Formats: sequence, structure tokens, C-alpha cells
Amino acid sequence: MAGSGSPQPKRPNPPKRASESPRKPLQVMHISRREEGQEDPQSESNKSTNAVNAASEELANPKPPSKSVTSERAASSKTTTSKNSALHNLDLDDLEGVTMADLMGPSDNLSKNKSHLFTDRTASFKSQETKPRSVDDFDFDEEAFLAALDENEPVGTTGEVITGSVIGIDSDGVYVDIGGKAPGFMPKNESGLGVITNFKERFPKGLSVEVLVTREQNADGMVTISCRALALRKSWEKVSEMKKEGIVPKVQINGFNRGGVTCDLEGLRGFIPRSQLEQGKDHENLVGKTIQVAFLEVNPETRKLVLSEKRATTALRFSQLKVGELIEGEVVAVKPYGFFIDLGGVSGLLHHSMITGANLRSLREAFDQGDKVKALITELDPDRCRIGLNTALLESQPGELLVEKEKVMAEAATRAEKVRQSLFKKQEATE
Repeated sequence: MAGSGSPQPKRPNPPKRASESPRKPLQVMHISRREEGQEDPQSESNKSTNAVNAASEELANPKPPSKSVTSERAASSKTTTSKNSALHNLDLDDLEGVTMADLMGPSDNLSKNKSHLFTDRTASFKSQETKPRSVDDFDFDEEAFLAALDENEPVGTTGEVITGSVIGIDSDGVYVDIGGKAPGFMPKNESGLGVITNFKERFPKGLSVEVLVTREQNADGMVTISCRALALRKSWEKVSEMKKEGIVPKVQINGFNRGGVTCDLEGLRGFIPRSQLEQGKDHENLVGKTIQVAFLEVNPETRKLVLSEKRATTALRFSQLKVGELIEGEVVAVKPYGFFIDLGGVSGLLHHSMITGANLRSLREAFDQGDKVKALITELDPDRCRIGLNTALLESQPGELLVEKEKVMAEAATRAEKVRQSLFKKQEATE
């Protein structure tokens, strides 16, 4: 046996078996000693948590109570009732040592009471929600409601014409009472056409004015109004009517440029091109002179008013003619569709369908170039410079003009009067 001081020979480790698993490290359990009667707070917390979980599972999956449990609950209910009745006779000193759990009773009864209370309130809410309500259930005053609407209704929409009275003037414009929450304001440059020298004399307080709303009310309830815009609208309407009726107005030339001259008509600026002037080469010398003009273009949207002096003669002649009038002229041109007849500065068209009531093989059977013709005016269109004529109405029977043309022309005045009377009778009958 070798001595204790001699080195020990190394022994080979035994081979590991495939089935053996590696050993786990040793675990050390720490045991602490506590005084007797002292509990671990962590275990107390775990107990509370387990109790809460158990109560949750019991509420989620309720089990039918057994007979013993039912009897216990009944006894507990009786005990609680006796406790509640006894509490009424106790003083505050007698309540020492009584916990809240004793006062509230068993938690089962408390949860039942809460569930019943919640069920009752839910049913009451549903009944109120489903119960139909009528207008009579509300304290509703229809007259007060309509009065409130009228009071808060905005006054003045863009493009509306309103009549108001002047209530104040300042350096920027005029305040006009138009019946709204706030007065309407008219800027100084919108007070009218042209230049106003004395503003206070033009708009004294209390003056009734008619204005056009150009901008609706702002946050303060004030609208922007204009006398100038309303005057311009009326001017455009009047000029358009003048053109429609073929009126030939007189204008005074107040300016010129390279393209023509300018004038004023009903407060509007009109332009006459040089090509439409009788003296187009010396148009600068026309300033201050008065001439007669006809309308070439009237466009309120683009504010274009174009006039012509050369067409004034034609327009003036149109203004002297009337529908139903008997006129006399000379055939100046023969076309496949009818005759052009000179009426003294203007030409009228006698269409082939208006010559006679019979079939017409050739226009020259009725008239030829240079013949004098009497005819009735049946159409007047100053805008297109068109005059429609008719000779078939002068016939006593269809084709009479082709057989006795001289007789028809000689009796044209008498026959035209009879035609006018018959036309008037037809108009009265239709009306």
C-alpha cells in the first residue's frame, strides 16, 4: 500500500451510458424560522388571490344550491333580519366592535340585492326607451319657435333688391336700415353713377333708397349694398329693350382712341368703331358732337355696348315701320327664293310662298326687276335687319294676282284694311 505522501495514480473515468441523463445541480432549500404564531405575508396574499379566483369561478358557473345550503341561507337571512331590527334599537356605543361585514350581511345577499337593483334599473330604462313619445310630451310653443326663426333669418341675399332708409353717414359710406339684425353698408364708390360732390346732401337721414345686395351678411350680420350696381342693372335692361324695339337713340361723343370713339348711353359707356362712323377718317373731330346710332352688340355679362352710326339710318327706318302696314317699293333683285324690294333705305323680302295663293311656275309671272309693288309687312326683325312682305293676303281669291295684277295693286289700300280688320277679329277671338 503506498504511503500517504506518494502521489495517487489517475483512474480513468467510467464511460457514460447513452440512456443516462446529465445530473441536475443540487438545490438548496432555505428554511427560515419565525416566531410562533407569525404568518408569512406572501402566503396571506396567495390565499386572498385564491379566494377571489374561486369566487369568480363560482359566479361564472353557478351551481344549484343543495338543501343544506338553502337551509343555511334561510337561517342566515333570518339572522340578518333580526340583526337589522336590533340595530335600530342600538346606540353608537353599542356598535363598537361591529365590522362592516356584520352590518352588510352575507356577501351572497349583497350580490343578490345589487343584481336585482341593476336588473330593475335596466328594465326601467328599456321601458322608457321603447315607450313612444309624442309632441304633446314636450313643452313646445310653435308661435315662439316661428318667431325665433323669423328673428334669426338672414336678410339680404346676393342680387336681391331691397328698399331701406338712411340711418347714418361716415367718411367711408352710408348705413341703411334694411330690416336685418344689423344695417346694410353702402361704400362711397357704390353710391351711384357718376361723381357725387356733396355726399351728405345726396343721402340725408331718413331718405328712402332702393339698393342691390352685392355681398351677403358677415359674422356681424351686416350686408354690403349698392345703388350703383342697381342703376347699372336697370340701365342694361333698358338698353336691351331699346335694341329689341329697334329704337335709334342720340348720343354725344365724349372721347376717342385709335379704334373709334366713346359715348355715354343711359349711364353706360358705349363704343363706336371707326368702320361704323360716317366720318371714320376724322373721328377725333367728332368729340362733343351728337349723332344717331344703332345697336350692334348689347352684352351685360361682358359689359360690352357696341354702336354704329352707319346702321342708324336702317334702324331709324325700321322704327318707322309696323307689322300690318301697307308699303310700296321697287323690285331691286330677283332671287330663286323671292324678290328683294327697296323700301327707302332698307330692303324687304317677298318670299315666293307669300306672292300668291295659286301655284307659281316662275317668279317673273308675278313681278320683274324694276316693278312697283304694294305689299303688307308681316315680319319685322331689327336685330337681323329682316322685313317680311306679303301680297297673297291682298287677293280676293287664290291666283287673282297672276290674272289681274293691276286691279289688285290699285285696290291694295282697301283690301289691306279688310285684312287688318279680320286679323284683329281673330286676335280678339283667341284672347
